[in-house]
Amino acid sequence: MSILSSDAKDTSRISISAHYTGYVWYRHGLSAPDFVTVAGRVANAALTPINAFLRKVAGASIDTFLLQRHNVIDHLVSQLVEEQGVEQIVEIAAGLSPRGYRLRQKYPQLTYIEADLPGMAARKGSLLKKIGVGAQHQVRACNILEESGDESIAALLATLDPGKKTAIVTEGLVNYFELPVIRQVWARMADGLKAFPAGYYVTDLYPDFADHPSYKYVKFAQGLVGFFTRGDWPLHYPSDEAIRAGFSEDGFAGVEVHDPASFYEQLNLPRAKTATLVRLIRCAV
Repeated sequence: MSILSSDAKDTSRISISAHYTGYVWYRHGLSAPDFVTVAGRVANAALTPINAFLRKVAGASIDTFLLQRHNVIDHLVSQLVEEQGVEQIVEIAAGLSPRGYRLRQKYPQLTYIEADLPGMAARKGSLLKKIGVGAQHQVRACNILEESGDESIAALLATLDPGKKTAIVTEGLVNYFELPVIRQVWARMADGLKAFPAGYYVTDLYPDFADHPSYKYVKFAQGLVGFFTRGDWPLHYPSDEAIRAGFSEDGFAGVEVHDPASFYEQLNLPRAKTATLVRLIRCAV
């Protein structure tokens, strides 16, 4: 996950969170050693006491929700491949995500495109070349804030086969933008996916549930992420119903809002002692 600034004029920085999440996935057996960076190890060491504190007082750490969202997104995407016949996946702001690497091993028929800002895209391209992925797994530059041009979402989708069912995936991206900004991005995604026989979008989202029993720790984590990424980290929507309504207004249909807790018996997820903090969204066009 590489992060774009919510300021459209500043889209060059690669967030430390990309390195941290990359290390978390590796440490929990979801990635390969080549995806680990020195910055990721340093960030993990720095956050270890904070994670211990959060586990003690809130019953869950930052890693808990990172792992919940990653595993549930994998599950929702796998269902699209196996049950809906999706053949093309675009992971935007992919950063050091190992998802494409893993899914292509599981589903070799997939065309998998990872997209990110030019700096991270070049780094990821070199990494994938080193570990030897096939021609159906590629990396391209994309700036989600560009409404048109070579690095826009529209240009990215235009490189795909228009005759194949396609899904867009984002993880750890949307809460780095104020809601009006990211809703414009979602609308462009929905519009672009309409060019395919079927189009789907899967993402995570951290809502603003003010009545959550650990809300004060949510706000603490919100400030912590903002500090590490040198920007804001706004929460979106006060309820599951508001999430469904918002995505529907942005051009999506069949909007599903998933609580990771509903997968506790089905998937091998770390469990929070209180209500979960993240939501996973899957929708179609």
